[in-house]
Amino acid sequence: MSETFDAYVLDEQGPAVLRQLSDQDLPDGEVTVDVSYSSLNYKDGLALTGRGKIARSFPMVCGIDLAGTVTESRSPDWRVGDEVVVTGWGLSETWPGGYTRRQRVRSDMLVRRPDGLSLAETMAIGTAGLTAMLSVLALEKAGLEPGRGPVIATGAAGGVGSVAVGLLAGLGYEVHAATGRQAAHDYLRGLGAAAFLDRAELAEASKRPLESERWAAGVDTVGSTTLATVLKQISRGGSVAACGLAGGSDLPTTVLPFILRGVSLLGIDSVLAPADVRAEAWRRLGTDLPHAKLEAITTTRGFSELPVLAEQILSGAIQGRVVIDCRR
Repeated sequence: MSETFDAYVLDEQGPAVLRQLSDQDLPDGEVTVDVSYSSLNYKDGLALTGRGKIARSFPMVCGIDLAGTVTESRSPDWRVGDEVVVTGWGLSETWPGGYTRRQRVRSDMLVRRPDGLSLAETMAIGTAGLTAMLSVLALEKAGLEPGRGPVIATGAAGGVGSVAVGLLAGLGYEVHAATGRQAAHDYLRGLGAAAFLDRAELAEASKRPLESERWAAGVDTVGSTTLATVLKQISRGGSVAACGLAGGSDLPTTVLPFILRGVSLLGIDSVLAPADVRAEAWRRLGTDLPHAKLEAITTTRGFSELPVLAEQILSGAIQGRVVIDCRR
């Protein structure tokens, strides 16, 4: 009989519960990983509490990120002792996730721990940081350059927003941070934010199809009316990277920003991003996100605290990034 280990498992009725699993409970993959760290994301809060339809089959181990060390491998690409990272690929949705002491994955899901980042730092970045970097890459590809005007980041005090602010400011952009948390201004200023907006200003619905041009580009983590307002305020030829739906999945807008100002709406998929794009994003995160800024937005919490943390992230009480130490 194999050794057992803890995991947060979600059944159809929810919320997730802490259970003892064994290797016989792991999925059929080529590589087994001892999980050292995971992270906390809004989607994890929805899954852990059972309030969001995240899992597509049951029972399901929660956690959309993991980082750890290979303990068994049937793949020529990975050896015992390799330090690896998995983000996306349907973890906690269609494949058991990272809120466990041990997990088994397909070999193509793995990314080698990037040079210059520890396993804990990769989870400080996690899906949220990867999403922020993919957003920046998409905006750059669409023509964004420093000096073209201010860039708006919505949900700026959250995980994706915090990393986006730090990245954009570090690259020389004038970043305006939208948040409902007055207390987060000093924190965001430390990451490089040059100005602030109350999120209510963007969340208030307007009947006008276009508004005054304010932003060269934007990173939106909120969706719904907030994204619609940002699109109305983007300067001619600008772009918005849409990467979240904390405020809703609807988009109450018109085609006018697109056909009268040439605005582009860029969808960001961090779950199934191509391997070359994912590799470039991790490389850039290692060079463009200063360690001091990463440390400033990160706290580390224990595995046993996850149920409480899930409630906190859904209520908006979590600031920045939370690394989950799965060993305690």
